[in-house]
Amino acid sequence: MPEKIKPELLQFLQPGELSLKILVVESLCYLPDLRRMFPCAQLYAVTADRDAMLDYQGLSVEFTELNYLDAPLPYPKEFFDYIISDLTLEQAGHPQDIAAGFSRFLKETGSFLTSFRNIRHWSQLTDLLAGHYYNVVARLFARQEFERLLYASYYKMVFMEPQKRPADEKTLQKLLAAGFDNEGDDINTEFYLVRADRSMPEMALLKSMYSKAERRQLSIYLHRIEYGVEPEQNCREFWQFYRKTGLFADYTAAFIKQAVFHPKKFYRELLANSPAERDEIGQMLQGALNNATTEEEAAYLQELWQEWQGMQNE
Repeated sequence: MPEKIKPELLQFLQPGELSLKILVVESLCYLPDLRRMFPCAQLYAVTADRDAMLDYQGLSVEFTELNYLDAPLPYPKEFFDYIISDLTLEQAGHPQDIAAGFSRFLKETGSFLTSFRNIRHWSQLTDLLAGHYYNVVARLFARQEFERLLYASYYKMVFMEPQKRPADEKTLQKLLAAGFDNEGDDINTEFYLVRADRSMPEMALLKSMYSKAERRQLSIYLHRIEYGVEPEQNCREFWQFYRKTGLFADYTAAFIKQAVFHPKKFYRELLANSPAERDEIGQMLQGALNNATTEEEAAYLQELWQEWQGMQNE
């Protein structure tokens, strides 16, 4: 039975004037809407069909004729903000290779937008019960299988939006009686729209604010201080770097939370070797307390806050 609904991936995006780099793989029908949504974006498109490119001239798109299943993408690593492609992995003999390959071309803050037909949709199940399978040249996925594949392909966060074409009540009851569960209304979901992010949301925000080289240098200073490597010198160099790059307390506290393995030890080293910057450290601790997510984290931060207050009263 042909699909009655069409995947629509652009619902994951907010229009704007940002100069994004966006790659569309085969799904060229998205190009006109992308150009309207992102007038300042650099649009790229890959397709094995040279003639298909002719329908999308005048949109300032850089086209490449290529079969993405057979050849690697000809772009620099960590180049794109988004890669968009419907039903990308259905034709792939090794879908994880394709998904992981695409992830290498995304920026650390980038996302892969794709979709897949749900093999547990009632239309597929009724065909199977009748002894038919009409997807010989395609691979269909269940939701959990597709999610596991993406996490194994270096994506850190996966969002799925169901697109439904419900069964009639008689068909639904027949499938339930046959032993098919309907968790999350899965039987009525024909497609899943997917956004796979290379970074967790909080890390994506951190990574977007400073360059990769700056974040790497910040991590070096934090770890040296954490492990007591020439702490006086490294604290001094850390604060010089802090002022030079325009770091601020809330950002640094969030970065410490993500990057430092022993935050209590780190803050104590920083306090002991930074008498002139204790007010700024207090702001970091306050920011960390405001964003604590576990009782254990809140407890040790409260302990550090009390130690900081004791130093202020000396």
